[in-house]
Amino acid sequence: MTNDKMRFGLIGAGAIAHSYGQAFAQSATAELVGVADVRSEAATALAEQMHCPAFTSYQEMRQSTGCDAVVVCTPPVTHPEIACWLLGEGVHVLCEKPLAISPDEAITMLAAAQRSTATLRMASKFRYAADVVEAKSIVASGAIGDIVLFENAFTSRVDMRSRWNSDRAVSGGGVLIDNGTHSVDIMRYFLGPIVELQVVEGLRVQEIPVEDTVRMFVRSAAGVMGTIDLSWSLNKELPYYLSVYGSAGTLHVGWKESKFRRAGDADWTVFGKGYDKVQAFGSQLDNFTRSIYGLEPSLISLQDALASVEVIDAAYNTMLQTSWASVCTQMSQSALVA
Repeated sequence: MTNDKMRFGLIGAGAIAHSYGQAFAQSATAELVGVADVRSEAATALAEQMHCPAFTSYQEMRQSTGCDAVVVCTPPVTHPEIACWLLGEGVHVLCEKPLAISPDEAITMLAAAQRSTATLRMASKFRYAADVVEAKSIVASGAIGDIVLFENAFTSRVDMRSRWNSDRAVSGGGVLIDNGTHSVDIMRYFLGPIVELQVVEGLRVQEIPVEDTVRMFVRSAAGVMGTIDLSWSLNKELPYYLSVYGSAGTLHVGWKESKFRRAGDADWTVFGKGYDKVQAFGSQLDNFTRSIYGLEPSLISLQDALASVEVIDAAYNTMLQTSWASVCTQMSQSALVA
């Protein structure tokens, strides 16, 4: 890799694209050379902030800028068409999660990557959060023993009534595919393959046609249990979004601080400084770029991306099929009165 930065285009100019804009501004490996969005006003607004041209089509952006790579920040239903076209052009693609809304569409994208000279990766920012990376290292060292239970919660009150994320035709579902893709990928990052799961939908609070609260139970190939709480309609107000309970200690990864304590320790050992979105996006860009140049391995593989889609697909299947068992009382009402 020379001192020249890899030239990126950004497709989609929504909220997450603005976070990427901050990361590009600080990146030592990547520079933004164009923004494309079908909404010309949105593309222009972000492009002006980033001092680069705006386009209303990603094809035009590619042809005009000759960008080497792109970040795809459009709704999930558009990912296969965009990624496959760009891969056919030899453009590297970092595609926001979820990679696709079905395993078949994900496989189509992976096949396009295999035919291409370019690289395809799914963006999964929490793999790159500094505290998550440090936590993974601490757990791998055996400091808290064998993992017995893994917990994750992404819950906050967000009005989803007018957002595309709650339009199943565009997003593929509700909070389960939206926030749950992060949860599944983090859990696989720590635990390896997920082989069994169960999903229960909670009470729908918002007037939207998709699930807004879900609890997910999983089991890894190694037999570790995991729970995931997801909601757009409640806030559990937890200081930690990841908790790992081991046979010899406990570790928490939090929004403002992270810490672990081994059995027998009098005090917690604090590490990290909490969640930094710009750092996570920046590290993701740098890892993607450096892995293309062969300078370091990618923290996420195509197999990881496909697995995340497969797990979420299975999660929807089990959520729709879940049956509840009636509780049968052995004592009659008359006996209770007596």
